[in-house]
Order: sequence, then structure tokens, then C-alpha cells
Amino acid sequence: MRISKSIYLFFLPGLVLYSLFFLYPTISALFYSFTDWDGLSTAFQFVGIDNYTRAFTGDSIFQKTIGNNLKFMLTVVVFQTLVALAFALIVIKNTKTNVFLRALYFFPTILSSVSVAFIWAFIYDPSMGILNQVLELIGLDFLAQNWLGNANIAIYSLAITQVWFHAGQMLIIFVAGLQAIPEELYEVAKIEGASKWQTFKSVTWPLLAPSATIVVAYTTIQSFKAFDLVFAMTGGGPNNSTEIIATYIYDVAFKSYQFGYASAISIIFMVIIALITYLQFKALRSDRVSY
Repeated sequence: MRISKSIYLFFLPGLVLYSLFFLYPTISALFYSFTDWDGLSTAFQFVGIDNYTRAFTGDSIFQKTIGNNLKFMLTVVVFQTLVALAFALIVIKNTKTNVFLRALYFFPTILSSVSVAFIWAFIYDPSMGILNQVLELIGLDFLAQNWLGNANIAIYSLAITQVWFHAGQMLIIFVAGLQAIPEELYEVAKIEGASKWQTFKSVTWPLLAPSATIVVAYTTIQSFKAFDLVFAMTGGGPNNSTEIIATYIYDVAFKSYQFGYASAISIIFMVIIALITYLQFKALRSDRVSY
């Protein structure tokens, strides 16, 4: 069968958009990462790999942002995946109550990041915040503190906010994966006398692995892109303890006008995300095969 060449025209709109909003900016960032461009003037000098060398050997704040991002990412991936899966197992059946609960859990996802940031900044407020008031009410006032002002825990406070923000979104993916598992497999496991944990380990989890892979990968990317949430809640403070790579790129580019250096950090950022996502896919795929 001969295929008309006109069919390739259907790819053209997508190719144009991809080239305009991803390919061109990526190539431009790579080009400017080897320069000292300030983002304003037309003149710039090529500096080779100086920007990359500076990032890894001469910029302690950037190195700190990598650590902050990893703390944030690991906390969000672990807790968001567990919370979403736990709630998905509870609301898997299509009853009216469960459908309502799914919509309720999903609701925070449709809010803007800035709205969520203001809500949780109020919750964490050391003097008027609901969290400290509840702790005092139940006799745990010794746990009350400045959740966003304490450099040791601020990044984890932001991570909990991120979990609340997007767990409902991941829940829907898990529900779809759970509902795709044939009911006959559970009936066989029940006949064989398998416990609930054995059924989950041998039936549910292996068949849910593709959904889990999507959830973990998407959650990882979300955690690295949480610019607006971090920027609105802490601005990277206190003492850069919540500064993540995305917010640091903004500071370098739009506050210090070092667009060449910011481009280099952006390229490093992209490589880090790609590498972590690749390793996660490999780990989850090997986990699925082992069953």
C-alpha cells in the first residue's frame, strides 16, 4: 500500500510547536551556557566550560540547591506515592461515596500553586497558624515551631505541602491501574488461602507496576519543577535552606543578570532530571520483571 506524502503534513503543527517551545530554547540555552551573556546586551564573550566548572567547584549555593532538591524530591516521591496508593486502595470501588472522595482528594490539584502556597504559609505560621494551634490543643505544644523559619525542617515542610497538592492527581492514576487488574486473580488468590499482604505483593503490585512507574517519574519531575510553590512560600530561605535549582536559576538570571551561567545550570538541571528518571524507570522495570 502506497502512503501519500500529504500525510506528513499532519506532523507539521506538532513539529513546529515542539521546535518553537522546546528544541529552540534548549539549543539556545546550550549555546549561551558557553558565554558570559548578561541577558540584556547583544555583546558577549565565549568562556568555554568556565560556567560548568564554576557550578561544580566554585558555587557553594548551587551545590546546596542540589542537596535541597534531592531531599525535597525523595520526601515527595516516597510520601506522595504511599499516600496516593493507600487512598486508591480505599476508594477503588465505584460507589457514590468513593466517587465523591476521589473528586475531593483531586480538588487541591486544580488550585493554583500560589493559592496553595498562601494557604499553607498560613497553616505553618508560627503565631496564628492552624498547625501550631492544633498541636497545642492536643497537648503536643512542645512540637510547635516556626515550620518555614527553621532551616533544618523548612524543606520538609514544603515537601508535605507538595504531597497535599498533588497526591490526589496520582491517586487517579493508581485507581485506573487497580481497576484494570482482573478480578479473577483475586478470586484465585483467595481460594489459595493467600493473606491480604500476600495478595498485594504477588498480584496487585506486579500488575500495578506500570502505573507506579508513571507516578514515580511524574512525581520526580514535579518535585524538580516546584518553582512557584517554593518561591511563593519561602523564596529560597531561610539561609538558602529551601533554595532549589529552579529558584536558583531565577535568582542568577533575573537578579544577578548572569544569563550565561544560568543557562549552564539549566542544562545541568535537565541532565539531572533525565538521569534520575532513567534510573527510576530501570529500577521499577527490573522490579516488575523479578516477580
